Amino acid sequence: MFRPLILYIGLRYTRAKRRNHFISFISLISMLGIALGVTALITVLSVMNGFEHELRTRILGMTSHATISGYGAPLRNWLEVAELARRDARVLGAAPYIQKEGMLIEGSRVNGALIRGVLPAEEPAVSEVGDKMLTGSLDDLRAGDYNIILGVDLARILGVMLGDKVTLVTPSANVTPAGVVPRLKRFTVSGIFEVGMYEYDSALALVHLDDAAILFRMPGEVTGVRLKLEDMFRAPWVVREMAQTLPGSYLVSDWTQQHANFFRAIRTEKTVMFVILFLIVAVAAFNIVSTLVMVVTDKKTDIAILRTLGLAPREVMGVFMVQGTVIGFIGTLFGVIGGIALALNVETIVPAIERLFAVQFLPADVYYISNLPSRLNGIDVLRIAVVSFLLSIIATLYPAWSAARTQPAEALRYE
Repeated sequence: MFRPLILYIGLRYTRAKRRNHFISFISLISMLGIALGVTALITVLSVMNGFEHELRTRILGMTSHATISGYGAPLRNWLEVAELARRDARVLGAAPYIQKEGMLIEGSRVNGALIRGVLPAEEPAVSEVGDKMLTGSLDDLRAGDYNIILGVDLARILGVMLGDKVTLVTPSANVTPAGVVPRLKRFTVSGIFEVGMYEYDSALALVHLDDAAILFRMPGEVTGVRLKLEDMFRAPWVVREMAQTLPGSYLVSDWTQQHANFFRAIRTEKTVMFVILFLIVAVAAFNIVSTLVMVVTDKKTDIAILRTLGLAPREVMGVFMVQGTVIGFIGTLFGVIGGIALALNVETIVPAIERLFAVQFLPADVYYISNLPSRLNGIDVLRIAVVSFLLSIIATLYPAWSAARTQPAEALRYE
C-alpha cells in the first residue's frame, strides 16, 4: 500500500540541499533536457501540421475535391453529368473545365503554362481562385474576347501587366500549303491572381471555356467536371458511390488519388521527425537514471536507517520513484508550456527573425509555402506529454529497485 510517508520522504529528498552539488546539477540538466525536448517536439509537429493544412487548403483551393472525366476521351455530355452530380446532397458545386498545356510568349520571354478553360459563373462553386484575384476578376473572361488570367509569378516571368498582350502556342498544329505551323492566338491579360503556392502562381493561366474549346478543337466537349464536396475527407467513398450511379463509362477520381504520394510523404516525414525528436526526450529522461543512481549511492546510510525503522523494500523503491517522477513531471510540464507558447507564436517570431537578420528561410521559388505556418493539435500535445512522463517513470525503475535491495547491515557496517 502506498503511504503518505513515502511521498513525504521522496519530496523531501527532492527539495533537500544535497552535499554533492554535482547530483543537483545532473538533476537540473535532466529536467531542462526533458523540457527542451518536449518543447521542440510540440513546436515541430505543430509546424508540420500547419504545413499539411496549408498545402491541403491551397491545393484544393485550385484543384477540386473530385473530378469526373471521360474514359479515354473528352467528356461530351458534361451538362448531364454536372446535373446528376449536383443532385447528390454531398456535392456543393460542379463546374466543367478544359485543361491543356501550352506555351505563353511575350516578346523574347517564353514560359510553359497549364491552360485551364473555365466558366466564370460556375468556377467559384468549385475553387477559390475568384477570391485570390490581385487585379481583375473572373467575370472579365468573356467568350470571344480571348482574355486570360495569369498567376502572379507567371505574369512576373513574362513581364506583363493588366491589359498587355501574350501569345498562346498550343501543342496542336495547322497544316497549310507552307507546311505544318503551330496554332497561335493572342490573348489580353485581364486579371492576375495569387494563391500563395508557387506551383500554381508560376504556371497556371485561366481562359474562358468557349475560347479554350475553339483553341484546342474541342467543340461541345470538356476535359471533365470538377466537384466540391461537403466533406472532402469523405471524397473516396463519395466518388466510389457516384461511379456506380452514373450512366455510361466515366473516369472518377478524388484529391486523395491525385495527390496521394504528396500527402503520404508529409505524413511519413511527420512520423520520422517525431521519432528523431523524441530521442532527445528519451536521452534526457534516461539522465534520470544516472541522477538517481548517484542519489541512491549518496543516501545508502539513510536507506539503511529507514529499513531498520520498518520501511519495506517496495516502500524504499517508492521513495526514489517519487523523486524521479517529480523531475520528469516538472520537465514535461515546462516543456508543454514552452511548446504551446512557441507553437502559438511561431508565425510572429519567425518573420521578426527574418526582418532582424534580413534573411528568408523559405524562398517562394524553392518551397511550396514561403511563410512558416503553425497548427497546434491538442491530441499531439497530450500524446507527447503522456509518453514523455511515462518514459520518465520507466527511467526511475532500475535506480529505485537498486535502492530497495540495499541491506541495512552492509550499509551501516562502517558508519
